[in-house]
This record gives sequence, C-alpha cells and structure tokens, in this order.
Amino acid sequence: MQNKMIIRENTEAYMKELRRWTEQVQDSRLEEMASFFRDRLGEYEAHMSVWRSAYKHLAALIPENTETLLDLGCGTGLELDEILPVRPALEVTGIDLSQDMLAVLSAKHPQVKLIQADYFRYDFGKQVYDMAVSFESLHHFKPALKQKLYRRIWEALKEGGTFIEADYIACCEEEETLLMGLYDSKREKEKVPENVYVHFDTPLTWEHEREALSGAGFTGVELICSIEGATFIRAEK
Repeated sequence: MQNKMIIRENTEAYMKELRRWTEQVQDSRLEEMASFFRDRLGEYEAHMSVWRSAYKHLAALIPENTETLLDLGCGTGLELDEILPVRPALEVTGIDLSQDMLAVLSAKHPQVKLIQADYFRYDFGKQVYDMAVSFESLHHFKPALKQKLYRRIWEALKEGGTFIEADYIACCEEEETLLMGLYDSKREKEKVPENVYVHFDTPLTWEHEREALSGAGFTGVELICSIEGATFIRAEK
C-alpha cells in the first residue's frame, strides 16, 4: 500500500495562495450545487479540460474483465469520452444531480443509462457493478456523509469489485482545516439548511479519505498517482 505521494509540488507556495484566496471570498455567498453547474454549463467542459490526461489515465485503469460500471457525479461525461471509445461494450450507469449536464452526456453517449438523482440518497442496489468511479465530484462533502456513501458503493459492487476515486485531496491538515472551517462558517452565516448541497471545496487529506473508505468496508485502499491535482485512489471490495 502506498501512503506517501506528492499531491502538491510546492505546498508552501500553494498554501500561501490558498490563505489569500480564503480571505478574498469571506463575504462571497455560497451557491446551491445544481444551480452552480447549470449557470456554468456552457464553459464547463473547457474548464475541465485541464484534466484531459487524467481522464485518459482513468480509462486505462479499468480492468479488462469489467462489464458493468457505475459513474458517480458523471456530469457531461468527460471521463466517459475517454472510456467508451476503447471499451464500447461496457455497460455504464451514470448518476448526477444536474439534469442539464446529463442532457449533454446523453447527446454524446445515448447508450449510457442515466439517473438524475442525489447519489447520497439513491439506491444503487446490491452486488450490481464490477466497478465504480468518481472523478472530481466528492470533495464538496463532509467525511461522515462520504463514509455512508462509500458503504453504499461497497454494497453495490460485486465481490472483488473496485472503486476508483480521482479527486481533489488536501495536501496537508492545514488545507483541510482551513477550507472546512470557512465552509462551516459560511453555512452558519447564511443559514443554509443541512439538506442543501452547496458548491464549496472541502477536500480531505489522504489519511482521512483512507479512513472513510476503510471504515466503509473497503480493503487494499491505496494511492495510485496525482495528475494536475486529481489524486487517484483505488479501493477493493
């Protein structure tokens, strides 16, 4: 199991800039999740193109014997743009909160089964999928909520199944604490109800991410690599 990896090349400079950014956004208002993505739909794919090589890497990590795949927070399907051309027979189910983004994905990949739903509440079923993936979707949520989701992903996977998460992982405890604290203070100040999702980054450190995955039942939880800030984690059932 790999425990050490450089997630940010220059942590000191990165944290200095992050502290400056948090000061600048102290008074900016939180945006509801689905509204955030609807308002930026036209520029979304161009914005996410920084991870083109990461999408390709995710496609390369799918084992040859994979037949069924669950994609959580699939958005407009940028990872599927890389996966499906090389794995056209793959049966993919994509779930996302944004109907607007799913409409874009459907136009590109009509063979994908799409579910417009909250993946924290949707029933994935038991032992349905060979593999589950999530790309840059889960770093907006608290660890307790994530662990419950991870358990449901674990239950949805077949025996020997794999979950690969490629996400924004905090480079250090300070980053996690800083962003989580600002998130909490903003929600409290704006009186945002607990059941409303907002678009604000609250990444966990690798150690806390591993704890959540292991606590959900996954074994062999390991770091794979980090590409342009997208850190790949593999967890086995």
